[in-house]
Amino acid sequence: MKVFRPYLFFCYALLGFSFMLKDEPDRLVVKTKLDFFATDNIGNIYTVKEEELMKYLPNGKLFSRYSNLKLGNITSVDATNPLKVLLYYRDFQQIVFLDDQLSLNSSEVSLEKLGYEQSDLVCAGANNSFWIYNKQNNELVRFNESSKKVAFTGNLKQVLQTELNPNFMCEHNGYLYLNCPETGIYVFDIFGAFSKIISIKNLKQFQVNESILYYQKDSSFCSYDHRLFEEACKPLPYAKSGLTYRYKENKLYVGFKDSLVIIKF
Repeated sequence: MKVFRPYLFFCYALLGFSFMLKDEPDRLVVKTKLDFFATDNIGNIYTVKEEELMKYLPNGKLFSRYSNLKLGNITSVDATNPLKVLLYYRDFQQIVFLDDQLSLNSSEVSLEKLGYEQSDLVCAGANNSFWIYNKQNNELVRFNESSKKVAFTGNLKQVLQTELNPNFMCEHNGYLYLNCPETGIYVFDIFGAFSKIISIKNLKQFQVNESILYYQKDSSFCSYDHRLFEEACKPLPYAKSGLTYRYKENKLYVGFKDSLVIIKF
């Protein structure tokens, strides 16, 4: 039996090595320079580098690009509706809507002309609406497709009796989530009525899917069920070098300065 031990050891080692190969996550690398990126609900990827937006298909193939040098750098992208992608240019207080070909979907929206000159945040809403957070009067305002004001909160510092310094917001399933790193995530309904606060602090951004929030926390990626108050975290790959992260259908999207990597997670 001693004669066969080296052979058995070699077989077990080879078998273990094959398991390691199977467990190694698949990777898709998209070579592109970016400052940040977004994804839509069908897996398309939108990378932003200064004033240029580039759209990649789920397989990593470049599909189209868009830029508008007159408006400067893109501040944020909301691809919640892939047929009407929202771009916000904060320096010029302008909103641009693009179709799925990255062609202009409608006329540019000037927030200054609407009477809002200090809007820090903008995001898409249901039924082609959009939200702004106006820093001047600390107010959330919702506009319909025709840029008509249909809902507002009033001065949130007075309503909530607290200082607010939001850095991100998004709408999901009829609720607006406003992230204030120092205090948590404030939730409002589509009419602007305050619903509750989710006490997760120090976030830069997050995603919402039904009752689950996904976000980076230190060197981990976490999910939090705000109905059950349950949090689960998993160590992040590329925790020290990744710029931004997004999660969708068991895939983790990791943005770097010169590439975007998609792995099973």
